[in-house]
Amino acid sequence: MILFPAIDIKNGECVRLRLGEMNDSIIYNSNPLSQAVKFQEMGFDWVHIVDLDAAVNGKSKNKPIIEEIIKKTNLCVQLGGGIRTMEVIDNWISLGAKKLVLGTMSITNINLVKKLADKHPKKIVLALDSKDEFICIEGWKKQTEVNIFDLIKEYENCEIDSILHTDINRDGMLEGLNFEGSKKLAIATDISVILSGGLKSIEDVIKLKTSENSIFKGAIIGKALYENKIDPVEALKIISSEER
Repeated sequence: MILFPAIDIKNGECVRLRLGEMNDSIIYNSNPLSQAVKFQEMGFDWVHIVDLDAAVNGKSKNKPIIEEIIKKTNLCVQLGGGIRTMEVIDNWISLGAKKLVLGTMSITNINLVKKLADKHPKKIVLALDSKDEFICIEGWKKQTEVNIFDLIKEYENCEIDSILHTDINRDGMLEGLNFEGSKKLAIATDISVILSGGLKSIEDVIKLKTSENSIFKGAIIGKALYENKIDPVEALKIISSEER
């Protein structure tokens, strides 16, 4: 079980969005590298980075910052946001990113994503961001008519590492993880599922470690860390303990 602290980068700053709205953000640290170092000092092994500008515009102006985090910390970087071509994927992997999160591309170019998974086995994570079981793409700005359960069937027997399932209705709202909705997804596929959106308290972390939720690979933790709703030391102690 892995807890992935989140760093969402917008205009070179570490922010958190409410419900995925780019115009509804709070700046938590003007220096994403210093935030990554803090997470490392807290004891985290991984960091989940989202390039928000690239997610919306398809172009990354935050690349130098992300490269710094890869080079200057010991954190394993799981990176998403605007990654939509084979060239970009190859480049990030060569720079040291451990996992690459594909959102829009995983819906619009399924065959290419399958090829990428074969080329980079267990390096590709599918970001399936949904509202009421329907996929949203392009930084959550566009809701598609693609049902999440129909989509995952397309990726059976592929070298996909995991599915990052975000319940957009909960993201940044501190309303708790959608265990029920994500578990329904996890049961429907052999691909590991990472929970995202709404983790709010140490109770969520405790629940994550129960035997009934052992089906999950882990969860993203964001706003609850930034607003000191959760003690990271306590959370990591729970995550590393034996199942309850």
